[in-house]
Amino acid sequence: MIGAIAGSVDEMMRHVAVPSDEQLEAAARVIADHLEPTPTVTLRLRGRSVLAKLESLQITGSFKIRGALAAIDAAHRDDPHGAVITSSAGNHGLGIAHASNTLRVPATVVVPANASAAKVKKLRNYEIELIQFGSSYDEAQAHAQELAAQRSIRYISPFNDTDVIAGQATVFAEMLIQAPEIEHVVVPVGGGGLVSGVLLARAHHGREDVRVTGVQPEASAAMYHVLRGAKMDEVRHRPTIADGLAGGGDDGAVTNELVSAHHVPLVLVPEHAIRQGVREAAETNGLVLEGSAATPYAAIVRSLVDDADSRVGFIASGRNIAHGLLLELLAEPLD
Repeated sequence: MIGAIAGSVDEMMRHVAVPSDEQLEAAARVIADHLEPTPTVTLRLRGRSVLAKLESLQITGSFKIRGALAAIDAAHRDDPHGAVITSSAGNHGLGIAHASNTLRVPATVVVPANASAAKVKKLRNYEIELIQFGSSYDEAQAHAQELAAQRSIRYISPFNDTDVIAGQATVFAEMLIQAPEIEHVVVPVGGGGLVSGVLLARAHHGREDVRVTGVQPEASAAMYHVLRGAKMDEVRHRPTIADGLAGGGDDGAVTNELVSAHHVPLVLVPEHAIRQGVREAAETNGLVLEGSAATPYAAIVRSLVDDADSRVGFIASGRNIAHGLLLELLAEPLD
């Protein structure tokens, strides 16, 4: 049995630890075995040179494949005959689906009933058990955790999971090799798995000199408010095209602790800026970015982050945007 799940969410969270160096190295090995490094390129953002790590070019369209591979590989080593279950807004589910098929580990993916149609369509191409449940990520997560307890299988959180975070650390580890001149990286933040990985990669590679700023959609910014004293269930969420960053996280998650301990500033990006970021990225740089990936792009373009006089870069986290929405955004006027 893979890491038998305790009955309560609190018990699951207490067992989430910061990845060790050995876990970071194990994640790097499995990812190197199955994925090609994505490029870091220089873009022109309104006349300024900005580095971009193009995780949008991943096979599943998102960086989430990294954490999924690392977590499923760890689960498989723990129990070669076990299964896993996860909840997702879409991209993590795609990563789990691809990784489970690649490593031949049975997987169940629970997504909200209103999850991105583009991502659900892609999920249906994999040999997994796909369940659509609830009207929000939080409801999908609760259902997945209940099923994990009932089936006594490992629940893999999209962010609050040691091996997932270790996998996401490889994004910035690659970026540091590809662009050692970087001085400041802007990272999209939902539950915090990616930014936590960035912080660990920065330390692991001796690059604490690189500044890290997190960005969240103003319409749905759970971590921003939780780190200011709110409880997850107190945070109000409004609709956002940055659906991969939307919804709550977990009270007491290790990602919250890491972001707080490293004093990472979190910047809120207005919805209209994210929408125009998708359009501008496509029109001026030829990049298809989903809303989550356009959030750091928009923050830099609109000078919402304190990046004066630094060699700044951002992680273009994914491309999985519904075609209809992309066409809608391309038709909107730029201000």
